Amino acid sequence: ILFLNQLQKDLEEVKELLTKATRKRLRDVLMTEKHKLELEINNQPPPKPKDVAEEEKSSLGGYTVKINNYGWDQSDKFIKIYISLNGVQKLPAENVMVNFTERSFDLLVKNLNGKNYTMTFNNLLKPISVEGSSKKIKTDTVLVMCRKKREEKWECLTQVEKESKEKEKAAYDTSDPSEGLMNLLKKIYAEGDDEMKRTINKAWVESREKQCKGETPMDI
Repeated sequence: ILFLNQLQKDLEEVKELLTKATRKRLRDVLMTEKHKLELEINNQPPPKPKDVAEEEKSSLGGYTVKINNYGWDQSDKFIKIYISLNGVQKLPAENVMVNFTERSFDLLVKNLNGKNYTMTFNNLLKPISVEGSSKKIKTDTVLVMCRKKREEKWECLTQVEKESKEKEKAAYDTSDPSEGLMNLLKKIYAEGDDEMKRTINKAWVESREKQCKGETPMDI
């Protein structure tokens, strides 16, 4: 509303300047600006009535929780995402909304035990059919059914996951087997607990000692 008011004030000022302008070049510039402002004002969405805005605000009462936990499965025709939400089957159907595009979907669950829940999946691995996709409400679970455009197996859900797996694989897939082994050991060491780190350190020291003595290094 504030932005619309500013546009209207700008338009009034341009009209006032037009009444005073005598130079053709200046009038042409002002006329162009006038048309631009009128077009922008006409394209502004109408303000919502106060009661509608208040109703929407109250329908999203409480705070919003982003859903990170889910399970997924697939058939020849569908990618199935399972989201656990206690008591979701008690909500009115319109409180559970899923918006699909060819490579994404958004889930919004309103007013479940005083909270709203959202989940967004962008950059799905392969395109889906918007018309063929749907949701199902089960006991304590929302099932999102993404209809595959092509009946083929997906190795993961998103393009980001695929790229991450490929980078990880490339780190170990080298022409030098010992380099691949070192990369693997570094990963295990970085992610391991203290006991794992001690074991790797001990094996490494023993391997270096054998090398120094001219013996064949042990396989780690």
